Amino acid sequence: MKIAVTSQNKHEVTEHAGRCRNFWIYEVVDGSISQKTLLELPKEQSFHESHGNQAHPLDDIQLFITGSMGMGLTNRLKAKGIECVITQEKEPDKVVAAYLDDSIDKLSSPQLQPHKHQGCGCHS
Repeated sequence: MKIAVTSQNKHEVTEHAGRCRNFWIYEVVDGSISQKTLLELPKEQSFHESHGNQAHPLDDIQLFITGSMGMGLTNRLKAKGIECVITQEKEPDKVVAAYLDDSIDKLSSPQLQPHKHQGCGCHS
């Protein structure tokens, strides 16, 4: 299993997943974390800048954890078979461990981000 956690500052679980370009990638084998690496994407590969029908470096993950995201991104990831979890936990290792032991407080619907721009498709 592969898990991606938004971490724009490379330390905490961060919000606005569509604009995030830094992700901690966790490889899970037999219910335990076997590897953790940082994936740094160029701006044009952020979800906000890329298109849903194009290949994306995160297409091979099974779980996406973030502090917040819009419905457009949620639908885009779900269409690719990726489960989405929104959390208020800030520590990436802690939230992944909580997911793996089923103690995470999973929110079932994303908290939409207020936007100052129009027509971006983030919430469609």
